[in-house]
Amino acid sequence: MTNTFGRSWMIAVYLFLYIPIITLVVFSFNGSPLVTVWSEFTLKWYGKLAQDREIIAGVILSLKLAFLSGMLSVLFGTFTAFALVRYRFRGHTLLSSMANMPLVMPDVLVGLSLLLMLVSLQRWLGYPERGLLTILLGHAFLGTAYAAVVVVSRLREMDSKLEEAAMDLGCKPFQVFTLVTFPLIVPALVSAFLLTFTLSFDDVVLSAFLSGPGSTTLPLVIFSRARLGLSPSINAVAAVTIAVVSIAVIVSSIYQSRAEKQRMREIAQAYNDGNQ
Repeated sequence: MTNTFGRSWMIAVYLFLYIPIITLVVFSFNGSPLVTVWSEFTLKWYGKLAQDREIIAGVILSLKLAFLSGMLSVLFGTFTAFALVRYRFRGHTLLSSMANMPLVMPDVLVGLSLLLMLVSLQRWLGYPERGLLTILLGHAFLGTAYAAVVVVSRLREMDSKLEEAAMDLGCKPFQVFTLVTFPLIVPALVSAFLLTFTLSFDDVVLSAFLSGPGSTTLPLVIFSRARLGLSPSINAVAAVTIAVVSIAVIVSSIYQSRAEKQRMREIAQAYNDGNQ
């Protein structure tokens, strides 16, 4: 009875989550201009999508922002994670609280506070103007918190004896990091990058507050068009995005699975060599 209920609940949850997505993809092939009325199968919306300069510009800008903010988030998040896990200092608890605060704070408040800060800086210094840089700073600020959580969990479960053994064998701190620590946390860094990349790519609230002329991201384009009425071209954009994200998730999962298996084999081999 318990297994039946659990499976039924799991199926219900998956249906609730994925039926709207599947419906959206199906109606991206709808020949009717009305998104709720099916007429015939067609690919014309994908053809029009390839000629839509506003959509293409939004995709390029969103990809650029997502990549840069993902890299910055992983960099700052890794520094934050090492400070929280490896060191004890006055203000440690405060840093931990401040690092996690963006995770629970509403995006509206984060966007508004960043907007006020950047407007004040622009008045005092004349820089930066609202645009690509301000959106990048906002996305990196939010992404750092998510990246720090991922890397912290990896550092806490990592066996510190491996680093101690490397130091006993004569490795310097930098060599310990490059030869032992960094390879062990690479899966966490990849996960953090993919997470922050996705958060940046589909962010609407922060981008709306921090964007300026000529810096309209893809989510803002979709949101502005959806307010005027949905069209099948928006469904086509969403279908392409879903396909790309799905492929990226599958590739990342395969990579992390293989990396973890390789790490376990190397640990087992090292253990066997040590006992011989």
